[in-house]
Amino acid sequence: MSLPPGFLDEIRNRVPISRVIGRKVTWDLRKSNQARGDWWAPCPFHQEKSASFHCDDQKGFYYCFGCHAKGDVVSFLREHDGLDFMDAVKLLAAEAGLSMPEPDPRARERTDRRKTLLDVTEAACRWFRLQLQTAAAAEARDYLARRGLDNAAIERFEIGFAPDQRTALTDALRDKGFTEDQIVEAGISARPDGGGAVYDRFRGRIIFPIRDGQGRCIGFGGRAMDPNARAKYLNSPETPLFDKGRNLYNLGPARSAVAKGQRLIVAEGYMDVIALSRAGFQGAVAPLGTAITEEQLRLMWRVSPEPVIALDGDAAGQRAAQRLIDLALPLTGPGQALRFVMLPAGQDPDDLIKAAGPGAMGALLDQARPLVDLLWSRETEGQVFDSPERKAALDRRLAEAIARIPDEMTRRHYQREIRDKRWALFGGGRPSGSGSSGFGRGAAGRSPARRQGASMAPRATSPFVPVAVPERGTDLLEGAALLICALRPACIPAVEARLERLTPRDPDRAALLHDLLTQGSTPQGARCLDRLRRDSHLGLTPTIIEQQQDEAASAILANLLDRIEADRAAQSELARAEFEIQGEADEGLTWRISQIARARHRAERPEIAAASDLNEDRDALAAQLSEWLSGQIWRKPPRR
Repeated sequence: MSLPPGFLDEIRNRVPISRVIGRKVTWDLRKSNQARGDWWAPCPFHQEKSASFHCDDQKGFYYCFGCHAKGDVVSFLREHDGLDFMDAVKLLAAEAGLSMPEPDPRARERTDRRKTLLDVTEAACRWFRLQLQTAAAAEARDYLARRGLDNAAIERFEIGFAPDQRTALTDALRDKGFTEDQIVEAGISARPDGGGAVYDRFRGRIIFPIRDGQGRCIGFGGRAMDPNARAKYLNSPETPLFDKGRNLYNLGPARSAVAKGQRLIVAEGYMDVIALSRAGFQGAVAPLGTAITEEQLRLMWRVSPEPVIALDGDAAGQRAAQRLIDLALPLTGPGQALRFVMLPAGQDPDDLIKAAGPGAMGALLDQARPLVDLLWSRETEGQVFDSPERKAALDRRLAEAIARIPDEMTRRHYQREIRDKRWALFGGGRPSGSGSSGFGRGAAGRSPARRQGASMAPRATSPFVPVAVPERGTDLLEGAALLICALRPACIPAVEARLERLTPRDPDRAALLHDLLTQGSTPQGARCLDRLRRDSHLGLTPTIIEQQQDEAASAILANLLDRIEADRAAQSELARAEFEIQGEADEGLTWRISQIARARHRAERPEIAAASDLNEDRDALAAQLSEWLSGQIWRKPPRR
């Protein structure tokens, strides 16, 4: 269905974004400026105590300086409430007092068809629940009682029963006016391949309704009562309503629990979710009878930036974890992480909670391990690394896995973590220092060579020293670039795409960058701009920039961005080289590599040689920046 031009703008004009978001958050009234429509609150997309989520009524946008969630009122309803686009627009149109435009006949037909199928599944859900109270369901009720489910839990999760009769449900739905084609299309009944009368898909099973994020019944899962059944669990087939790879069991209630501060826990099955929820872990979901898919991962991350994957401690659980590592690595990054809990062998969450209580489950969840730990375990456990070839094979596998991570900063942290783990495995201990340590062969394998007087000489306890260009120089260049953009907003459009690729570590700088790109004004951004103006290392910049024309200021800005991008590319390449060298470098080789890197950097970038030393002088770099500006470095030298 297409919307007429201006319809969404009219909705946004009539419905302040703060009114919609305000139903989901508690505004920090001390930080907010209600008169200006400037609102702050703890972010509803991730767990936090501070108010880093900003909502601007005038611009109609929200942005979180923590998890970087952003968008307008429609995208908020889609990401937070799980609505599809048209449902979000309909809800907002009703609030704005606007009538939805008439859809084209084909779109209306699809909508009506989907609504009819939802009516079929809801009717089937009610029928299943009624059957659980009949004499035929006595064995099913006994089973649920043995699993510890009382009437309240049965009602809460709408558990039902499908009697072992071939057409009982189909006949009941026909009596309610649904056609045979509609019942089959909804996945309730099936037609034999060779033709003949339709039959009930679920028979002799305990039934678990599956609802989407909006609470609509889209399908069912059934557990067989017959231990000899061909499939212990059976799900609805793929239908216009149900795609098992794109949905999660208990999604709606779990999302509400996570918004209130609970963890998102991903268990293996329906009964695991029910057991966790009843024990107080209400942010529990489960995939629908298959391995976790990419779409399900993205759905989890829309609910929580760091879901905890709780897998059974059996071989199947181990295999599921290994598969998930390969699926998650190309997707992981800031705001998209995973942690893992492996339950004791032979136990699922229900078993553990019954045996040791909710506290034991909570303790396990508190000890959840990050994805990098599972990657290391997968590549090392049960193996012997008693030869250079085996160690090299390990290094190659790890390097190939880490190379699949798209986010540069995340990839760099993985490399450092793996270097530390490799040192602990092969070097007899963790290298001392601040964590910039790398691979090494341990005290017994180090070369006695020492390079006295060299500033880059490696320490005795760390045979591999990173040689990356220090980031303080880049930080100063970044500050100058932000200051130029603030002083000369006309320069921004030409480099907007390059500015979007900046990733300031400082939250205030991130706020200022957001303000510059959105023409906004936040307290954090204003504070950062004031700080940059008063920075002694940038003291000449405002004066010089204000004296230049826009063209000259744009040239300065482009040069600064060139420098920032070149420096970060160099850091990335050097970090990659460190990782590939692995543990085969002795101190002499390490020192020579560091000297070569510094010499090459000076040769290629002589104008910034002083800033490339690990002992760089910020005052010298600031003076160099001022010299560029006063010397008009953007002008080409005259031909001789």
